[in-house]
Amino acid sequence: QVQLVESGGGLVQPGGSLRLSCVPSGFSFSMYIMNWYRQAPGKQREWVGKITEDGRTTYSGFLEGRFTISRDNIKNTMYLQMNRLKPEDTAVYYCNREPSPVTWGQGTQVTVSS
Repeated sequence: QVQLVESGGGLVQPGGSLRLSCVPSGFSFSMYIMNWYRQAPGKQREWVGKITEDGRTTYSGFLEGRFTISRDNIKNTMYLQMNRLKPEDTAVYYCNREPSPVTWGQGTQVTVSS
């Protein structure tokens, strides 16, 4: 059964940091590009960034270098290190594979607020 499980979210003050994890199952993680997305309240889901099978990363322009995506193909886990968080980063964060995205997981809520 293909499944995506995101975790690591929480409440953090502006300027703080969080590290999110994405643990997929049911497919060969190391063979896929993996993406992070986010969806803020009342907005459409937007793309955050991606990491290729061999670790090359690409990010959305709005991040200004604050986020870093990494992966551990042994642990079947992808990470999103988020630094210098802003209130506008508040969203539910999701991961998915590329190509052939699968059913979305529940995501993990990130709230940036003082």
